Amino acid sequence: MNEKDIIKQIRDYLKTLEGCFSFKMHGGQFGAAGIPDLIICYKGRFIALEVKAEKGRTTILQEATLRRIRAAGGIAEVVRSVSDAQAILLKI
Repeated sequence: MNEKDIIKQIRDYLKTLEGCFSFKMHGGQFGAAGIPDLIICYKGRFIALEVKAEKGRTTILQEATLRRIRAAGGIAEVVRSVSDAQAILLKI
C-alpha cells in the first residue's frame, strides 16, 4: 500500500474520533520541509504522524523535526498503517 492510501485510511479513522482535530500537511513549494504528514490535536495532546509505506524511510530533516516535536512535549511518530496510528491514540 502506498503512503497516499495509508494517509486516507488514517484520516478516515480520525474523523470517527470525538474531539479530534486533524489536518494533512501538503508538501510542495509553499509547504515547510520536514513537517510530518498529519497534525492532530486529540484530548488536548499534540500529535504529529509521519506516514511511510512499508519500505519508506524518513529523511534526516523529518527525523530532526520529529525529535524537536518530542522535545517540546508533543507526540511524534512514524506510522506505516492505520493500526499503528490507532495504537498511538489509544494510549492517550
